[in-house]
Amino acid sequence: MPIQLKENSLILFQGDSITDGGRERANPDHLGWGYPRIVANWLNALYPERRLRFINRGVSGNRVRDLLARWQTDCLELKPDLVSILIGINDTWRRYDSSDLTPVEAFERDYRALLQLTRERTKAQILLMEPFVLHTPPDRENWREDLDPKIQVVRALAREFGATLVPLDKRFKEASKKREPAFWAPDGVHPSEAGNTLIAQAWLQAVGVRIR
Repeated sequence: MPIQLKENSLILFQGDSITDGGRERANPDHLGWGYPRIVANWLNALYPERRLRFINRGVSGNRVRDLLARWQTDCLELKPDLVSILIGINDTWRRYDSSDLTPVEAFERDYRALLQLTRERTKAQILLMEPFVLHTPPDRENWREDLDPKIQVVRALAREFGATLVPLDKRFKEASKKREPAFWAPDGVHPSEAGNTLIAQAWLQAVGVRIR
């Protein structure tokens, strides 16, 4: 079902540091400096008459289990009209920097639980973004063993819940053929300004907004 951005719609961005984007916690309306701000700026410029509202509740370092733990206060109680979720890379990263594995079964269980809560307790439209990793530095390529099954989970859950899917992993692979991966994300995970803009462009296209 196509995303509908009606007048006064509240759009909630959720996820980890990529969504967090250095937002100022003291200001609950601050959107950070990443893709949520770019998306909001484009939508406000294109549709000022709709008076769209935006909230960023991304938290750096979060895994899907952390999202589920704070879902009541940071999603359900906010009553969003659209919730956008980008989560998963830390579920992979902690395996390689801390030997703290998130099994794909646990990842799927917790992700499904928060989507079920969203469906049952809100009327929100749901947009799911694929987690991604770029092969820079070279050891990031080894992360594929862990991350690829989790990307498949996100794709399957998008189908199951009728959510809009943003294929970010594919998008970054294509972009890395045009310019080296470090241009888009210097550490393979955290996007540069160009990388954040690429995410915003993919987000907007997924909801039917075409920009050049």
